[in-house]
Amino acid sequence: MDWQDEGSVLSMRRHGETSAILEVLTRDHGRHAGVVRGGASRRQAAHLQPGTRLALSWRARLDDHLGVFTVEPARARAGILSDPGALMALNSVCALVRFALPERDPHPVLFAVTETLLDLLAAGDAGWPRAYLCWERDFLQEMGFGLDLSACAVTGTAEGLVHVSPRTGRAVSAAGAGVWADRLLPLPPCLRAEEAAAPPADILAGLATTGHFLERHLAPELVGKPLPAARARLVAGLSARVAGGGAK
Repeated sequence: MDWQDEGSVLSMRRHGETSAILEVLTRDHGRHAGVVRGGASRRQAAHLQPGTRLALSWRARLDDHLGVFTVEPARARAGILSDPGALMALNSVCALVRFALPERDPHPVLFAVTETLLDLLAAGDAGWPRAYLCWERDFLQEMGFGLDLSACAVTGTAEGLVHVSPRTGRAVSAAGAGVWADRLLPLPPCLRAEEAAAPPADILAGLATTGHFLERHLAPELVGKPLPAARARLVAGLSARVAGGGAK
C-alpha cells in the first residue's frame, strides 16, 4: 500500500534511536501517522516541527500498518516561532485536531481552513485571533457539532442575533431571548460574519461560546476526555493581552 499527499505536521516523537513517529493532517488521507527513518537526526528534525507543511509519501505492507513516511519540506512556516501568541494558537490547533479527528478520516474542508490559518500565523498577520475563532467554529462544524447562526431559533428573524443557545447551538435574537438572556451564550458579529469588526473583547466572547461546545458537547460526547490544555493556555494568553492593552 502506498500514497502521496501533502500535509502539515501535528506532532513528532522519537521512535527508537534514530527514527521518529510523525503525525500529520493531510488533504486526502486525514490525520495520519507514520515512521520517518532518521527523523530523530538534527537535520531531519528541523523539518518535522508542528505547523511545517510537507510533501509526503507513505508506504506499508498492509493498509492498517503504521507504515513509513518519506518526506520533503514544502513550507516551513518558521515565522510562527517569533510570535508567542501565534505559537499558542498553533499548539491549540494541533492539539484539538489530534484530540477529536478520527485517524485516517479525510476532512478536506478542515484541511483547507487549517492551512489558511497556519499560513496567516506564519505571515505574522495581526488578525490571526479572529481567524482562529473562525477556525474553531468551522472545526465544530466538521466534527458534527456545528452552530446554526443563520436565524433566531425563537422568532425566525435573521436580524438582531446576539445570543446562542447553550443546548442547541442555535442563534437567538435579543427579542427572542426575553427573560432567558442571562442563560444564553454571547454571539459577537465576528463569529457570524467574516467581514464583521472583531475587537478583542468580541473575540474572547466568541471563544467563550465555541469553548462551551468544545468542552460541554464535543469532548464528552465524541472523545470522552477533557479538552487539551493547549486551548485553555491560548485563551488565557489572549485574555492577558487584552487586560494588558496588548491587543487592539
